[in-house]
Amino acid sequence: MTKIAIVTGGAQGIGRAIIHHFLEKGWRAVALDKDAEAIEDLRGAYPGKPLLAIACDVGKEDAVGRAFEDIADWQEGEPAGIDLLVNNAGIATPYAGPIEELSFADWQAWIDASLTSAFLCARAFVPGLKRRKGAIVNIASTRAVMSEPNSEPYASAKGGLLALTHALAISLGPDVRVNAVLPGWIETGPWQKASERNENPEHRDVDRQQHPVGRIGKPEDIAAAVDYLSGEQSGFVTGQHFAVDGGMTVKMIYEH
Repeated sequence: MTKIAIVTGGAQGIGRAIIHHFLEKGWRAVALDKDAEAIEDLRGAYPGKPLLAIACDVGKEDAVGRAFEDIADWQEGEPAGIDLLVNNAGIATPYAGPIEELSFADWQAWIDASLTSAFLCARAFVPGLKRRKGAIVNIASTRAVMSEPNSEPYASAKGGLLALTHALAISLGPDVRVNAVLPGWIETGPWQKASERNENPEHRDVDRQQHPVGRIGKPEDIAAAVDYLSGEQSGFVTGQHFAVDGGMTVKMIYEH
C-alpha cells in the first residue's frame, strides 16, 4: 500500500521541500496552498509523479471541505486512509508592527493561517489518519517560545500550535501520533515558486556564525525531521516539540 502525505502550504518554502522529500520516497502527496501560481509551478515541476496540488485557503472551513472531497476523488481506487498530515501553512513574515496599531483583521489573518487551518485540517483528516495509524506534524516556529518586538500575532499563532499539538496527542492516541517541529532561521529562497526563486541566496559570515552549528537552516532539514516523526522510528514519540534551529534557542546571548 502506497503511503500518502498531505502538506498545507505545500507549494513553496518548507512545505515544498516536504512534498519533494516524500515524493522521492515513493509516497503519494497532496499539496494545499492558497497561492495558485505556486500550485501551477509545483505541478509543472513533478510531471508523472503521484502529486495532487490544490489551490486552497486552508484557513477557511468551506475551502478545506472542498479539498477533502477532491482528495477523496483522487484516492478512488486506492486503499482508504492517510498516513501523514503536515500542518505547515502560515503567513511567512513574523512582523506585524506595534500592537497598538494592529487591526483585528490582521491579527485574525495570522491566527487563521497557522492555527485555525491546523484545526480545520486535523478535523477533516483525522478519520483517515486513524484508519492507517498515521501521524500529524505541526510546523510551528522557535518564535512560539521566544520573540522579537512587534510579532504578537505570529508568536500567538505558532504558540497555539504547540498547545494544539499536545492536546491532539492525548485525544488521538494511540491511533494517531502528533508532534511539532519548531524551525529557526530557514533559507527558503531555492524552494519558492519560479517567479520568486533565489537559487543562490547570500548571507553574511555573522549570520552563519551566530548559529552553533555554523550555518543557516535549509528546508531539507525540516523535511528530515518530519520524515523521522512520520515513521516507525518515532513510534514512542508523541505530544513533543522539536526545535530545528541550529542550536539558537539554547544559546545564551549577552550584550557586550
